[in-house]
Amino acid sequence: MFESNHARYASYGTVAVLPGEMIDVVWKIIDQDLQGLFPLDNLLTFKLHNHQGHTTFEYVQTDEQAQQTFGAAFDTDYAYSSNLPETVLAYDDGDSQIILLPSETNQN
Repeated sequence: MFESNHARYASYGTVAVLPGEMIDVVWKIIDQDLQGLFPLDNLLTFKLHNHQGHTTFEYVQTDEQAQQTFGAAFDTDYAYSSNLPETVLAYDDGDSQIILLPSETNQN
């Protein structure tokens, strides 16, 4: 899952509310910080938080079988705005990957 050599996209909704540089941060977090450290499912959840005026991406994963929640927070230099989405998702269908908003899925 989430191999960097697969096609990567961002949904229209994501592009409309998240600057391109911040979309790139999600891919960077997956490639450099999560890959190999966490067992990645095909759907990843990132919560966006305000940390001293900057945006923090919090990766959250629940392991239903082990009844545990894993997480890691990644601070950025990007200014936080209340206009940013609260949550973004990354989905890997095995051939391509996309960053999208929860409202763009049938899971909301």
